Amino acid sequence: MLSRTADHLYWMARYTERAENTVRMIDVSYRMSMLPHAGGDDHGNWRAILDISELSAAYARTGRPLSPRDVIEFVLLDRDNLSSVWNCLRAARENAHAVRGKLTGEMWETTNATWLEIRDLTPERLHEMDLGAFFEWVKFRSHLLRGVTVGTMFHDDAFQFARLGTFLERADNTARLLDVKYHALMPAGEDAQGATDYYQWGSLLRSVSAFETYRQVYRDVITPHKVAELLMLNDAMPRSLHACLDEVVDILGQVANARSCETIRKAGALHASLHYGSMDDIFAVGLHESLEKFLACINKLGDRISNDFLVPVAIA
Repeated sequence: MLSRTADHLYWMARYTERAENTVRMIDVSYRMSMLPHAGGDDHGNWRAILDISELSAAYARTGRPLSPRDVIEFVLLDRDNLSSVWNCLRAARENAHAVRGKLTGEMWETTNATWLEIRDLTPERLHEMDLGAFFEWVKFRSHLLRGVTVGTMFHDDAFQFARLGTFLERADNTARLLDVKYHALMPAGEDAQGATDYYQWGSLLRSVSAFETYRQVYRDVITPHKVAELLMLNDAMPRSLHACLDEVVDILGQVANARSCETIRKAGALHASLHYGSMDDIFAVGLHESLEKFLACINKLGDRISNDFLVPVAIA
């Protein structure tokens, strides 16, 4: 298939997944902001949102205070923030429009309707809404697009590139969320567990739809070590790093071309590090260091995929 067609489908899915993951990250900080904080750092959760998305410098340039209202507006609706939910859903719709002939009617209607619903949303109207309901709406629209993609699109190479964008973006965002939130929630060490800690870790798990899964797998109190294990190494957890790389490696094998041998090898090596890894080894190196290395690898993998299959442009 044409590289430009593959590129639009890949980015349509990737921007939609990015919008969903962004509201998941805001949701966990929003929940945590309503809990008591022993350290008294009310800005920590909102600073973490900007750190996760590498938006701290861009936010500082706006001159806005580090307040919940301002950070939420910037991350959700700011037209100048290319990673805002508003811009992600706009970009997803533009990419879908460019390859409308490759989409089913349901896929186009879902993507277009999502954009039309958020296009004229203003900060004033946003803060009059139930923020939790808005977060759920964004997640629902992302789920809906994935559902109609799997359920209606012909499962050819075009379908595979749409799926590839989804899982690369999801792996990147899960790693960022775990890295920043893990350390934000452990200022006093892993043994410091109390009622507030329980609700904070529960909020983190809920942000990746993993609270019930954690209970099913561990049947125990929530501990940081097991949270990290679930989100990194458990291949049955849909948003884990391992599960995402399972999909990426499988898809790359199906769309392989004459140039992609090294890309497939590097994806396989990254997958093997999760498949055969253990949390003891990860913590021996350092969780932050391990996640930083993973993020560097996933970003390089995205660059290689662009060069091998797509229109080679910088990732937004």
